[in-house]
Amino acid sequence: MTQLLRGFFCIAAFAAAVGAQAQAVTPATGTLVAISADGEVKHANDEAHATLLVEEQDKDKAAAASRVNQKMKQGTEIIKREDPQATLTTRGYYTFAVYPDEPSKTPGKARVPVAWRVGQYLDVVTTNLAGLPKTVAAAQRVLALNGLSFSLSDNAAHQLDDERIQASYRNLTARIASVARAMGRKPADAVIEVMEFDGASVGVMPAGAPMAMKSMRGMAAENAAVEEPSFEPGETTLHMQIVGKIRFR
Repeated sequence: MTQLLRGFFCIAAFAAAVGAQAQAVTPATGTLVAISADGEVKHANDEAHATLLVEEQDKDKAAAASRVNQKMKQGTEIIKREDPQATLTTRGYYTFAVYPDEPSKTPGKARVPVAWRVGQYLDVVTTNLAGLPKTVAAAQRVLALNGLSFSLSDNAAHQLDDERIQASYRNLTARIASVARAMGRKPADAVIEVMEFDGASVGVMPAGAPMAMKSMRGMAAENAAVEEPSFEPGETTLHMQIVGKIRFR
């Protein structure tokens, strides 16, 4: 009987201690809480980034360079004709020697190049996605498609700012209510003192993009007809983070 009484008093003392601790951690009036939230918006991609390439190889360096220059000029004119609104940028002009696979049989003798490889890249940015297959197919008569990706244009991204802010704020208010309930308080007791909006960022891997391809040596014969390719622009996910400093009355 004595042992039972002792056990009862121990349990009662433990319960009293737990209750005292629970009362001690109850948030006081004026408690300041920092709560983070984020919003997410998805939107179909409306801009294409294509990279085209021309590459030639010849024993005569000047001959290879001339063909590259001629084809790049032709390809640029084709794209401008098919898509006048596109933005074009040439870059990465390169020339390097091609040496035989077998090393020189004469020690100390410099290797002699057997040919010269010359090439150049053309970057194309356009929002004319409906005409993109036709434009690319026309350009592939003289240029090779080296890479393609889709994204949101600057205008589309700016227009989605309002949606991102609203989505972030909705998530913040929902989390404030959850924190208030966990603290044993009412959501109406929460007052937002400061809101800090983080820089919005675009998802690095939009659905359906990018579609990258290795450099193609086997270029289509000049002026040969090319079937139109099929593209799926996919969509991009935009994020925005918000941090609110909440004071409970």
